[in-house]
Amino acid sequence: MRPSRRVPLLAATALALTLTGPVPAGAAAAGADHCERQNAVRVPGAAFQQSACLEDLTTAGLAGTPYTDMADQAGLTAKGTTNPSGVPGTQIDGYFPDNSGFNATHGWRHDAQFVIRLPDHWNGGLVVTGAPGTRKQYATDTAISDQVLAQGYAYAATDKGNSGPDFYRDGSRPGDAVAEWNRRTTQLTRAARKAVAQRYGHAPRRTYMTGISNGGYLTRWQLENHPELYDGGVDWEGALWTTEGPSLLTSLPTAVARTLGAADDGDMEAVGFSPRSAFLWPYHEKAYWGVTQKIYRAEFDPAYDAGCPGASAGSTVEQILAPCPSDATYDYASRPASVHRAVARVALTGRIGRPLITLHGDLDALLPKTADSDVYARMVDDSGRGQRHRYYSVEDGTHVDGLYDTYPDRLRPILPCYRSAFHALTVWVERGTRPPADHTVGRPASGDVVNSCSLEETASPR
Repeated sequence: MRPSRRVPLLAATALALTLTGPVPAGAAAAGADHCERQNAVRVPGAAFQQSACLEDLTTAGLAGTPYTDMADQAGLTAKGTTNPSGVPGTQIDGYFPDNSGFNATHGWRHDAQFVIRLPDHWNGGLVVTGAPGTRKQYATDTAISDQVLAQGYAYAATDKGNSGPDFYRDGSRPGDAVAEWNRRTTQLTRAARKAVAQRYGHAPRRTYMTGISNGGYLTRWQLENHPELYDGGVDWEGALWTTEGPSLLTSLPTAVARTLGAADDGDMEAVGFSPRSAFLWPYHEKAYWGVTQKIYRAEFDPAYDAGCPGASAGSTVEQILAPCPSDATYDYASRPASVHRAVARVALTGRIGRPLITLHGDLDALLPKTADSDVYARMVDDSGRGQRHRYYSVEDGTHVDGLYDTYPDRLRPILPCYRSAFHALTVWVERGTRPPADHTVGRPASGDVVNSCSLEETASPR
């Protein structure tokens, strides 16, 4: 049983430009096997790339250098998270041809940026991810990259082809920006597999797709549409897009209405928000609901309110986070068929072609699980793919682990459960050992909930 559930190209060339990056403090000179073949690796299709031989590819070694962006990771992990370090290898940064420039990382102002990390000691696998939210390619370095690199995986991450609160301006028709996320993830996966083969002498034996929030959506979409590229995936609270709903466009209007005093707690519960998450709502009113609703509505339904957000979500933090008053009465079901067609371009079906593990916190106050992963789990079952899916609701988990630091007595981080799920996936794929049946992963009464999680733990009835 399921748990309750545009700027021009910076390099107008058909050939990739390859530079060896400057050696930063902490970098190492290439030895007999350290960063072997560094300068021979070419990322297929890249318009530009640069490589660096580093003593440590994890955030412990990269923080404060141009090879990661700690600010773009803010809030995703709890402060007490323990991460591995000391993984030497090669990092390749670059971008694919694109005509938009929301991503200013490295001063390039060019989208479709990627990072590929190739550890000296490789286990034969590759992990691919896409940025959560509207963040960029380094966003999951602490949450995902550090751990998988220490386990020996090569790692690749994409900015999805657009980023930031004005991402919806990318493309020429509704839905283009999100559709590009899927295309860029597929593009990077194919290119990274070939880059890995150049570095190590053969293609990866296993390729896993994974991600958080929008990265979780990408994981679902890739396993539905390109199962030939992957051996499995872990979906951490993936955003749900369905042609007729539900989606965030059917739940967040009520949250915006509550922010503006036009909806009550009962209305929130009716669209999927858990009443137990109410203590998180004041924060989400200020930081998430308004901006998320308006920019995704602008992506798929720009005609609904052409003036808000308009050409930009705002130039100050206050403007960006402020809701559009019109969104309080937004009714996706009654919108024109053209809007539904725009969503249909990126909609999920549940028809996964590889093993998938889904995790979702039961106190998620941005993408409530009853209107998201509970629905997706049913979609997988209805498509006849239930045997390929495991779904774990995480008791007291919420959308971003950083909120645990504010509410340590009421929340638990999902990251340690994610790490357990990733291990369970690899054992499932490589040894044929099936993970535990779907259930709610309980919060233990004691112990280090920041760094440990057993998928065998079950929640006590409330």
